[in-house]
Amino acid sequence: MTDERPTTASADLARLREDFIDSWDEELELETDDARLGGSTGTEGGSTLNRRLYFRELFRLQGELVKLQDWVAHTGHKVVVIFEGRDAAGKGGVIKRITQRLNPRVCRVVALPAPNSREKTQWYFQRYVPHLPAAGEIVLFDRSWYNRAGVVRVMGFCTDEEYNNFFEDVPGFERMLTRSGIQIIKYWFSITDQEQQARFRARIEDPLKQWKLSPMDLQSRTRWEDYTAVKEVMLERTHIPEAPWWVVEAVDKKRARLNCISHLLSQMPYIEVEHPTVILPERVFHDDYARHPVPAAMYVPELY
Repeated sequence: MTDERPTTASADLARLREDFIDSWDEELELETDDARLGGSTGTEGGSTLNRRLYFRELFRLQGELVKLQDWVAHTGHKVVVIFEGRDAAGKGGVIKRITQRLNPRVCRVVALPAPNSREKTQWYFQRYVPHLPAAGEIVLFDRSWYNRAGVVRVMGFCTDEEYNNFFEDVPGFERMLTRSGIQIIKYWFSITDQEQQARFRARIEDPLKQWKLSPMDLQSRTRWEDYTAVKEVMLERTHIPEAPWWVVEAVDKKRARLNCISHLLSQMPYIEVEHPTVILPERVFHDDYARHPVPAAMYVPELY
């Protein structure tokens, strides 16, 4: 049975420092993971950016994201952020860094699978609508309704009529969302042919990342020019004032993360929300209180 008596001030400070270091370790784990995947642009997971500068700026920007989160929750702002790009363009890495320090009840990620047989018979946008934000929420779409303008078109999963109807409908759909108070921010992550090939090869060699490679991912290598063509059409036909596209140069993963987060912060007029000072109440002890012992068989084995 552990001792629940109050700790000393020095012990509290030591614990705070341990928690701070643990937060750095969490990011370091992600970075180590990326380093295994590598890239074609140099060391440190494919980045030429100084590691110390990267960590300093990332933690600073994540601090600003916390302020943004508080402002969104306080004001009832509604935000949709769309992340699109070729396979292995780095969308997931940016999304991880955005959400890493945030409250999942305020900022959540939506990554829908392929539509089922019922969803295929619905209005195309219908399965996305339930995931739109309410007041005080940020929703990050890891791929979105723009699937129809990209992989669905290239792989022949929609008809010419459905494809053309999408471009007729999507500007009106997004304008309708913005009129209802939802801010839409759309990012396209741009990488080179050579960089995608390097990242795919690294995934093939890494058993922890092979699950990321689907048969369609591999087919995208043979249809690079087809994807380029539909991407150009998509950007041209859906770049509207109410919901413009922003292109992120993503060959260098670390620079892409910092640039995207910095830009995202610039898209909202957030300010730091004042919070009342938090005072931790003293733990109350009762002489007649006794903890019941937990059977040893219920404990997880301490292998480490």
